[in-house]
Amino acid sequence: MLTSVYQPIVELDSGRIAAYEALVRGPRDTVLATPDALLAAAAAAGLTAEFDWACRASAMQGALEAGLGSATKLFINVEPATLRGAPPPELERLHQLSAVALSVVVEITERALVADPAALVAALSGYRAAGMGIAIDDVGADPASLALLPFVEPDVIKLDMRLVRQNTDAEIASIVSAVRSDAERRGAKILAEGIETREHLDRALVFGAELGQGWLFGRPEPLPSPLPIRQRRGDDWITFARSEPVAATPWSLVEHRSDRRTTSKRLLMPMSHHVEQRSRGGDPCVVLGAFQDVRHLTPATLRRYQALASRHSLVGALGVGVTGAPAPGVRGGCLPVGHPITGEWTVAVVGPHDAVALIARDRLDDCDEAERTFDYVVTHDRPTVIAAARALLQYLDADPTPSTTLP
Repeated sequence: MLTSVYQPIVELDSGRIAAYEALVRGPRDTVLATPDALLAAAAAAGLTAEFDWACRASAMQGALEAGLGSATKLFINVEPATLRGAPPPELERLHQLSAVALSVVVEITERALVADPAALVAALSGYRAAGMGIAIDDVGADPASLALLPFVEPDVIKLDMRLVRQNTDAEIASIVSAVRSDAERRGAKILAEGIETREHLDRALVFGAELGQGWLFGRPEPLPSPLPIRQRRGDDWITFARSEPVAATPWSLVEHRSDRRTTSKRLLMPMSHHVEQRSRGGDPCVVLGAFQDVRHLTPATLRRYQALASRHSLVGALGVGVTGAPAPGVRGGCLPVGHPITGEWTVAVVGPHDAVALIARDRLDDCDEAERTFDYVVTHDRPTVIAAARALLQYLDADPTPSTTLP
């Protein structure tokens, strides 16, 4: 039988409890007592999605029974394998009730975006439309995750515990700088995990964390019922971003700009390569290209994208006839004939600090391939580039390699 325990998340300036994270436990004194044992057993039985929904149900039911309410946030981990599915019928009512009676923050990892970008883009919109918040977990465990933050747009960024437990070096300083930059742009809260000592707390504060979690503040245990009055809050100190629709196509974001121009494919090619080259130095990036048709993915293009994939967070290519893996490490997306994006040509690069995109629309000339003309915009406006990239992400295929998290 699954049970849930809850670890407090506190405001670092006041010590007040702002939220709880739900953590699953199995039967005591058995081989399935720990989360990793439970998850391994579920994966071995091919029941990862069912296990994840059961964990969510246990977390929500326990919070409802303890009277947590909506004033104190409830963080719940979500397994990437369940992103494409609706709650099982027997859990639908509990899920709907929790969305109203509780203030839920869905926790994901950056691996969820890499595992199934299309499912995550759709799921995040659904969670936000239901009034839920989004947290991204273990940020900094892999520096490559930093480029994925803009696509999740988390309300809470959870720093991996190693950042507060190790002496600050150049890598950690770079990670923290990128996190603080992203949080400041969008008003997200930074949460430091694994705080066990005053030294850990001091580092968390230096890193800009406003929230903290760890044994210094409390271990996972059942929620007290009734909750102490001091844990009840009337304000929305952790706020949730609004659900924003995903753009239909990248060109729809720039078609009315005054700086759009027209030129031939022959002249656009070097500009496209220059945009790709912007990702070759510095931090890991997300690099996405929409090439209209698989015939435009020439051997030279595939070699370039394979090289980019060897050092970047996520590299993808879309077009009619494009396979799920057009080159080693490159994620593909097959667009149907006549899809609006097949009339466009886009190359977008998004990093922790920089963003650039070439966004073009085919004028459908009847001429030689090299002389075909396109209306185009090259933009460094970060929100526009991110929105263009997100429009492409929703069509990338899922990674066939299983990925799991520990609820």
